[in-house]
Amino acid sequence: MKFARRVAGTLFLWPLTALLLWLPGCGGYAAGGGGTTVPPTPTGLTATAGNTQVMLAWTASAGATSYYVKRSTTTGGPYTQIAAPTTTSYADTGLTNGTKYYYVVSAYSSAGQSANSTEVSAIPTAPSTPPPAPTNLTATAGNAQVAAAWTVSTGATSYNLKRSTTSGSGYVTIGTSSAAAFTDVGLTNGTTYYYVVSGVNASGEGPNSSQATATPVNAATDVTITIDPAKTAPISPWIYGINFYSGVSGAPPLLTLDRAGGNRWTAYNWETNASNAGSDYIYNNDNYLSSSNVSAEAVRSFIAGDQAKGVASLVTFQLQGLVSADENGPVSVANPPDLTRFKQVVDKKNTVSSVPFTVTPPTTDANVYMDEFIWALDQKLPGIFGANPAHPTFVSLDNEPELWNSTHLEVQGHNAVTSDNYIAKTINLSKALKDQFPSALIFGPVHYGFQGIYNWQGELSATPTGTNWFPDKYLTALKTASAAYGKPLVDVYDFHWYAEVYDASGTRILNLNNNLTDAQVQLIVQSPRNLWDPTFNDDNNGNPWIFNELGRSPINILGRLQAKINAEFPGMKIAITEYENGGWNHIAGTIAQADNLGIFGSQGVFAANFWPPGGTYAYVLAGFRAFRGFDGVNANFGDTSLQATSSDVKSVVVYASSDSTIPGRIVFVAINRSTSPQVTAINGQSLSGTAHLYQMTASSTQGQNPVQPVPTGQMPVSGSSLTITLPPLSVTTIEVR
Repeated sequence: MKFARRVAGTLFLWPLTALLLWLPGCGGYAAGGGGTTVPPTPTGLTATAGNTQVMLAWTASAGATSYYVKRSTTTGGPYTQIAAPTTTSYADTGLTNGTKYYYVVSAYSSAGQSANSTEVSAIPTAPSTPPPAPTNLTATAGNAQVAAAWTVSTGATSYNLKRSTTSGSGYVTIGTSSAAAFTDVGLTNGTTYYYVVSGVNASGEGPNSSQATATPVNAATDVTITIDPAKTAPISPWIYGINFYSGVSGAPPLLTLDRAGGNRWTAYNWETNASNAGSDYIYNNDNYLSSSNVSAEAVRSFIAGDQAKGVASLVTFQLQGLVSADENGPVSVANPPDLTRFKQVVDKKNTVSSVPFTVTPPTTDANVYMDEFIWALDQKLPGIFGANPAHPTFVSLDNEPELWNSTHLEVQGHNAVTSDNYIAKTINLSKALKDQFPSALIFGPVHYGFQGIYNWQGELSATPTGTNWFPDKYLTALKTASAAYGKPLVDVYDFHWYAEVYDASGTRILNLNNNLTDAQVQLIVQSPRNLWDPTFNDDNNGNPWIFNELGRSPINILGRLQAKINAEFPGMKIAITEYENGGWNHIAGTIAQADNLGIFGSQGVFAANFWPPGGTYAYVLAGFRAFRGFDGVNANFGDTSLQATSSDVKSVVVYASSDSTIPGRIVFVAINRSTSPQVTAINGQSLSGTAHLYQMTASSTQGQNPVQPVPTGQMPVSGSSLTITLPPLSVTTIEVR
């Protein structure tokens, strides 16, 4: 099949095989094209120890698109995957000196993963001498503060920044940083300060750097943030989510929602754990999700793992209508569906059978029952669908249905599911599930992107300002059906949002990683504004096809959806269970991700799950750390959003929160997406105590693993105003307590 893509007002059709090379996420489990031969096992693996790190290198495997680096502290494993580089080397940093680490590497392509390489080992060791003096120290003055930065010193594990008011002497250590940057706050404007910095490691402290000097001044305010403390709203705890939490190397430890979703789950048979890969991999029926023959084990183990980590789960229930009947490999799509390879989904068991529910259903009959599925999960994990579990399990009605005739040609066939048929399926399955568990929260329709929301992938004749989008049809039908049923049948309107932003050469920002131009950086850091900003005109997008389709008006997708919900089915929540904005290994990615989380909280989104791309993306994961565990332990953004308005959204945005459990505690996340320092005044919120600053900049994140905020000082605060100079391209978390 083919997918629609709009370019400069023209509708193009792209072959599916080509599209899979550039379409990110969309529930896929494999990237790129390729053949059906698994790449050979990597050879020549070497491990070279350094200070708190091990450098790995190996020989390329023919046909491999990436490699899985795995580590253990025990020879022979078990190994934990720590990275998925696309090159034949990797630096494993942040290790413990004196500990022996064991490594293997496997090769990956769309055909699968090779066996592990021969094991190698190394013991990172502290240097025998202190680090040399850091170089290139700079001191940049702001309002009552100075931002210091320097070049990383080889062998240093931390740095001592020292200050004096006398040139050349009298230096006193005023801060320690693990990164090559520190902001000295609470200074006196008009006073000249002199700085040096030294590196520290296990062998001691090295010599001081050359001196740098700066004089803070009460500069004119660049951006004013106005807080209205009377306009508050609860922040949903479920916006700090990810897909496949346990499989994400370097995932932040304080996330709240894990999703088992994507193309793999559409044809999942809970009775046997068989599933079909769809177009991700040769329409293969197999045991990819679980090799167990215990019913629902793929889902039970996922939820149990989340419960152990203290997070909520979002799991997929099958709505398309057919699920895998076997694990016997590729399914022919010459004349789909091949009904000898699939079983029929029945929403409600008692409509066709008088046999009671069982956790050990027969696997030789023709049907698979969805109400029995949810019942069986509750039998295995009692209370997960109840009214107020500590870590709830939510229900997702399948995945990206507008694309079934492409992603799941093997079961859907060549004809797309119509919007009428889809809505009828939704109502029937939701009734069956809520008959069993009235408190279960159900997510749908799980759109793949804008065209699904707007016109159901071309079926509907939608207009930019009309009430003729798919949500209008869906919400109206669900309101009527819910009224007849006596309670909401679908609780959360769910969609996916992969930024449709392109640079001047036509490259999508999701394919931009590092070594970015200033223009590319701005495309990435501005892209979250398409979610909410009614003044943002998709600026500088090389292919603004959504903006054009909406009559060259702001996309504001959350605002548009919320308005339709308010008018047509009040009370329904919103979720974005897959999203990406690019900049995977660049501070731009950190900024975009932090902005996303701030938007989700301030706009009242109920749940959100980042979709991990291939390769490495430590800078994007760092965006979570601006809100969760920003002190390196367990300090989090507050649970109540305070309305914050920026005088210059293009340059600076601030998200503000209070804490219902700690009176007087206020947390801000301030984002500077401009390439120059911004003197920012935050006005309107009563503040008392000390402001603790944690920051991520291009320089502070250099060489970090994981990338995370670093403490950059403290300053006393009182009254209803706080002024701070935000470094260029930075994320600053300010905790007042």
